[in-house]
Amino acid sequence: MIKEERIKYLIIGNSAGGIGAAESIREVDKVGTITILSDEPYPAYSRPLISDYLAERRPLQRMLFRPPDFYEENNIQSIPGRKVTGLDIDEHNIQLVDGRAIIWEKLLLATGGSPIMPEITGIDLEGVFTFTTLDDAKEIDQFLNNYHRRKIRAVVIGGGLIGVSVTEALVKRGVDVTIIEMKDRILNTILDEEASALVETSLQQFGVEIITGQTVDKVTSYLSGAATGVTLDDSRPIPCEIVIVAIGVQPRTELVSNTGIKKKRGIIVDRHMTTSNSDVYACGDVAEAYDFVYGENRLTPIWPNAFIGGRVAGFNMAGVQTEYQGGTAMNSLKYFGLAIVSAGMVTPLDDSYEVISQIHDHVYKKIVLKDGLIVGLVFSGDIDKSGIIYNLMKDKVNIEDFKQTLVADDFGLVSLPEEIWKPGLAIPPSALACGISSVEQTEEVLVGE
Repeated sequence: MIKEERIKYLIIGNSAGGIGAAESIREVDKVGTITILSDEPYPAYSRPLISDYLAERRPLQRMLFRPPDFYEENNIQSIPGRKVTGLDIDEHNIQLVDGRAIIWEKLLLATGGSPIMPEITGIDLEGVFTFTTLDDAKEIDQFLNNYHRRKIRAVVIGGGLIGVSVTEALVKRGVDVTIIEMKDRILNTILDEEASALVETSLQQFGVEIITGQTVDKVTSYLSGAATGVTLDDSRPIPCEIVIVAIGVQPRTELVSNTGIKKKRGIIVDRHMTTSNSDVYACGDVAEAYDFVYGENRLTPIWPNAFIGGRVAGFNMAGVQTEYQGGTAMNSLKYFGLAIVSAGMVTPLDDSYEVISQIHDHVYKKIVLKDGLIVGLVFSGDIDKSGIIYNLMKDKVNIEDFKQTLVADDFGLVSLPEEIWKPGLAIPPSALACGISSVEQTEEVLVGE
């Protein structure tokens, strides 16, 4: 007999978006039943810290997104390590792999993304991994431990955020790394050419080989079932013992297939994070939400947007009308000691955009403008004032009359006209990475940092 439960709020996903939603629901509704489902067996942890786990063997306790008693303190039922096998929107019913069924009133889909796996011969060999979850990091760690007596070589397929993050962790573990990137430069979706070149130089100084304009044709094996190298599309062989597939993630939208909920690449949501069904919400990597730079719904699969989108969804699920002000692509990086911040449109779409920039003494500052408004930024080396620039962009402040001062060496709040000074304008880069406006909130969001 199927065990059936009835709850008020069901959240599928136990990461930034799901936790943000649960917290905002509890701020409004102290007694309504909340259940959080996750197919991972852990309490909520900070996904960006899995590279630290691999590099430094950071324990789970120092990666937790919220304290261990978070669920109990907020009267939340947590069901970890359970996959959802079916979703019936009309009946407000979901089925779990263990046969349980849950009837819900309001549903949040915060299912995140899954690694994109290319159709490459040998992709299923032993020694081939992805790098998006703590279990991925654990499996790679265990694999490296088996080679502790000799040098190991790795090929990382993909030079994006995931690929560069795992590369740094591997280098710290003493692994020789080769990155294979099909485009002409690494980090090409979040950085411009100049900033990409700075990161590439930094990586190369630590012995990383970077091959661009190539793809992996197959993973080769001269041992029984184990990867021993890759072959590029130009037939070049590269020997290695481990392969990391890091070419990106795709929204996990399979739950809404055949439900009538509208989706494109991700699930489409309005400014309240509501899907085309008024009782179903979505946030995070799985959702196409409003991007205030482009003025349209886009995928922005980053941690802070997931958290803020979850907060908005939670308030609306609990009956408090709240509008998502919009997010945009934003990243705060530090690879091999090189600090970089980027946000919005880092490469102009056409000649109607204006670029102001400055580069000297290993410091690079670039701001992209459209009709006097900031639409993108890249700061490297000296990122202390990047939070001010980001807020000028988010608040749509016309900076035409003082635009050149924004990249000056002595730029600061006093460089701006007094009438646009705002209490929350001068936020630190760490807060920029969270998309929020105070150091205290940053520490709250990124427990373990």
